[in-house]
Amino acid sequence: MPKEYSRSQRVNEQLRRELAELIRLEVKDPRVGFITLTDVEVTPDYAHAKVFFTSMNGSEGLDAVLAGLNRAKGFLRRELGRRVRIHTIPELHFCYDSSVEEGSRLSQLIDQVVRDDERRSGEDSGQ
Repeated sequence: MPKEYSRSQRVNEQLRRELAELIRLEVKDPRVGFITLTDVEVTPDYAHAKVFFTSMNGSEGLDAVLAGLNRAKGFLRRELGRRVRIHTIPELHFCYDSSVEEGSRLSQLIDQVVRDDERRSGEDSGQ
């Protein structure tokens, strides 16, 4: 049986796809060049949308990226109005998503612990 998605989930995903395409193809601001949209969360009344993004540069230059996104906010909202058929186009709020960096850091920590554990067990069996 196929998994059912609520309307809000479908709207969130459509907005994420459309915004990603607009940012990639239409926004000419070089500050916004290397970002990936990870999620969009729209409020139940469709008045506001949190747009989560990561940057290829990590948190370096985050202020510049946010400034570029905020500058393009009006353009993006207008273009969403042309592409997405919902009664209200939400106000966009951009938020940096550090979960990718945090996941990578945790993965490195786990790898380090595993290596240390293997080294210790090798030293114990060698004695």
